[in-house]
Amino acid sequence: MFEIQPMNAEAYRQQTRRSTVMIALIFLALAMALSTLAVAVFGEPGGDNLRFNIGGVFAAVLVMVALMRQVFWTRPWMAPAVYSWQLKRSLMSITNVMHHVTTAVEAGDPTAMKLLRFYHLGLSQMHQLDGNSSDHGQLNREMEQHKARMDALGIDTEQTRLDPAWIETVKQASR
Repeated sequence: MFEIQPMNAEAYRQQTRRSTVMIALIFLALAMALSTLAVAVFGEPGGDNLRFNIGGVFAAVLVMVALMRQVFWTRPWMAPAVYSWQLKRSLMSITNVMHHVTTAVEAGDPTAMKLLRFYHLGLSQMHQLDGNSSDHGQLNREMEQHKARMDALGIDTEQTRLDPAWIETVKQASR
């Protein structure tokens, strides 16, 4: 279950820039080291060693994937980037069934209404964190209309947690 956490947008952007630079520098160092090692071990002096250089870069990609999954993902300096990734994954899981959600919302399904409210809140936060204000006006109008409808039906509008079962319920209801 994913939960939307309050987050300072400026601090988020600063921390994600820092983690991105750290990951990029580690990757560059690994790629250079592994390419150099591959050429030294398998290459020919004065020969065409491009394939060994490419092999070293490819090996660096594989090592970085392993490092990201096993080491970096749980580090505090990666927390904002991990949170953002999880938020985007949650929003995408709803986007993938949005046609079911909108149909169920129009029919007055409370689960779909909660799901759409979470989607609005998550999307709003993502726009804020990314500094994307271009679509914010339209989103705010949709959010307010939907919130008013939920209030009128007595449904709690503080939907900061995504229950994956809601997605399955909405999908099943529209079949």
